[in-house]
Amino acid sequence: MFRNYIKIAWRNISKNKGFSAINVISLAIGLSASFVIGLMVYYDFTFDKFHKDGDLIYRVTTVYNSPEGEDYNYGVSVPLIAEVKQKLTGIQQSTAFFTAEPSKVMNAGFSKAFNNPERVIYADPDFFGFLNYEWLAGNAISAIDAPNKVVLTENRAKKYFPNKSYNEILGETLVYDDSVAVAVTGIVANFKDRTDFTFEEIISLDTGKQSYMQDQITDDNWNSTSSSTQLFVKLNDKNARSKVQRQLDVFAKSNESENAVKYNEHRHFYLQALSELHFGGNYGVFDFTDYNANKTVLTSLIWIAAFLLILGCINFINLNTAQATQRAKEIGIRKTLGSSKKQLIFQFLWETFLLTLFAAFLSILLAAGLIKVFADFLPEGLHFGLFADPFIIGFGMLLLVIIAVLAGFYPAMVLSSFKPVSVLKNRIFITNSHLSLRKGLIVFQFIIAQVFIISTVAVGKQIHFLMEKDMGFKTEAITYIRTPWMDQSLQKREVFIQKLKAIPQIENISLGGSPPASFNTHATEVVYLNGKTEVRTDLELLYGDEAYLNLYDIELLAGRKLRNDTIHEYVINDACRKVLGFESPAEAIGKTLGQGKDAVPIVGVMEDFNQRSLKTQIQPMAFVGDWSRKRYSQFNTIHMQLNQQGSKNWPETIAKAETAWQTVYPESDFKMEFIDQTIAKFYQTESSMTKLLNWATGLSVLISCLGLLGLVIYTTERRVKEIGIRKVLGASLAQLNLLLCKDFIVLVLVAFIVAAPIAYYGLHNWLQDYAYKTRLNWWIFAASGFGIVALALIIMSVKTLSTASKIPVKSLRTE
Repeated sequence: MFRNYIKIAWRNISKNKGFSAINVISLAIGLSASFVIGLMVYYDFTFDKFHKDGDLIYRVTTVYNSPEGEDYNYGVSVPLIAEVKQKLTGIQQSTAFFTAEPSKVMNAGFSKAFNNPERVIYADPDFFGFLNYEWLAGNAISAIDAPNKVVLTENRAKKYFPNKSYNEILGETLVYDDSVAVAVTGIVANFKDRTDFTFEEIISLDTGKQSYMQDQITDDNWNSTSSSTQLFVKLNDKNARSKVQRQLDVFAKSNESENAVKYNEHRHFYLQALSELHFGGNYGVFDFTDYNANKTVLTSLIWIAAFLLILGCINFINLNTAQATQRAKEIGIRKTLGSSKKQLIFQFLWETFLLTLFAAFLSILLAAGLIKVFADFLPEGLHFGLFADPFIIGFGMLLLVIIAVLAGFYPAMVLSSFKPVSVLKNRIFITNSHLSLRKGLIVFQFIIAQVFIISTVAVGKQIHFLMEKDMGFKTEAITYIRTPWMDQSLQKREVFIQKLKAIPQIENISLGGSPPASFNTHATEVVYLNGKTEVRTDLELLYGDEAYLNLYDIELLAGRKLRNDTIHEYVINDACRKVLGFESPAEAIGKTLGQGKDAVPIVGVMEDFNQRSLKTQIQPMAFVGDWSRKRYSQFNTIHMQLNQQGSKNWPETIAKAETAWQTVYPESDFKMEFIDQTIAKFYQTESSMTKLLNWATGLSVLISCLGLLGLVIYTTERRVKEIGIRKVLGASLAQLNLLLCKDFIVLVLVAFIVAAPIAYYGLHNWLQDYAYKTRLNWWIFAASGFGIVALALIIMSVKTLSTASKIPVKSLRTE
């Protein structure tokens, strides 16, 4: 029986090659998008699922509440670590570690240096009891229980000691930053499954007290929090979470500072589940990569895949129900010969499943192409080979069955419902309900397509607005180089600057901290006493020398610039001036922030500029010199303005700068960044969304238009004789084209009327995340609606005009 089903299905597919091709292509597009998106979702949701008792593991993070809003930090204050280990009940164990960034590590055996090793942490002895590593050499008990010990992963061990076995590596010495010597006491296998615990070098915590991180590791200040201080706990059971959370609330409350209570600022320690870790959210992760999983983006992707699949299924339903009358006699004869309705339904479902299989094979090829297209958007570990995963294969097969049922069940019910007597007497009529459903499905298809089109145009307009909006400072031809942060020698930086000044294409140079807009934030809290009134605000600090403001073309509204690099003076921005309550920039000059030895005068007010993404408002900021130079210099970045007219010579200029770098910092990697590239990084998520929407829009429009083309082909072929009669009676091609297209155009217009408010509502809510945003102009909707109507009209006219231009005699001579 099944063999017979397959034979008949193949004959019907071969007989209707055009409609079958439309169905296969539509389903293939939807399936390819679903496969790739399903792969992305599966990839991101399967991180750290292999840890023993993973559902009991939580990270402790910090949330700050103040009248200004909430702030988040995925680290904790160091004293909390001891408090948790000694007093917290309801947990099996806890572990703490500090993420580190040594400037170099040297294999003492043959004096080979490795610059800027990543994925390095200082961990307490409980670390290896917390995570289940496979030991290749050494053991978990004594590996990091004392100072000057380090455990390497197999990848890092092979890098540092390429010609030695694991046991031979034990006892070898590594030297960090020319000062901290450690012995290799263990080697563990890298985790084979996906994980955010990607650490390659785990150094004993006591060793960190000998390093540059000594102050942080030994910090006993409850009000100091660093994101590099990580604390994890493992609960006794799932029901212990609320009990543990209450104790953490008590720890936070009992260690609040007087100022925090005075100004209604409160800190909370929050338990973040291991399953939430990969998605970062408000807290971020420590996996040392640029890729950040986002649940909102993944949810949007799932909806896009679902819509594309639905559009493909709609094409199948519409075309098969439209063709129902052509198969009426076949159904009548089969029923007369004894076929049951159940057998006919199975027959039609088999045809659908066969088409779905063809679509699946085609979709695999399309999926491989999509993965290449979105390579920049995808993490490194997500590749085409993951399709071989048994779970993905199982998901794919289940999806094919579901699609076959969804796409084929309704047409099968319609076709199998014909009565043999009516069929054989040529009394087959398509009911209004079937026509209404078909029209409704067309409208739904174009609603989805129109929403995608409007969203693509609006999002693209917002991204263009963000990229083109004046940040408030000069960005053209401005570049910067960060010097090795562990090398505090100002003399070296001055030598490097002198070498750069010798390069003709470099017009201006400044030494300072981060650029005006960056991902780095250095802030302090200041108080201004205005008589009896006390104004308290967070103040971001921007470091630079006398040339800094000129290089970035930041103008003063009042006052003067700093006298020198080390004198304690503030040049505040206009946003700070407003927060402090001064009516004009001139009024702020000469006033003092802070009291006693912490008092610092305001000597200037500079224009506002955006410090970060335009999602956020401009924050209070002050431009300052290198105040803490004796302890730690903030002047670690060299800023340069290149010759704009000679941009074609920039590669040569960069090469000369790198040559100069190698003479001063031969052991460090050279990296020059342009400020406009830094600003572009603010909008990586939006850029990815734009690319995603472009593809979703293109695919949805393609599927919808394919379905429309199929129905137009069917309609025109059914009305060939009517067209011939109308031509004989004098109808023009334009009149015939209008006759054949008007019903479909009305449906497309109805779809636009429904889609426009839906798109407006979604886009309006999306734009609320931005402090600076473009307008949803009427032309966005008008252009999108006109475009889809014009496209639909062109597609329909191709077929209708070709049919209408045929000689009437050929269509009428059989009458």
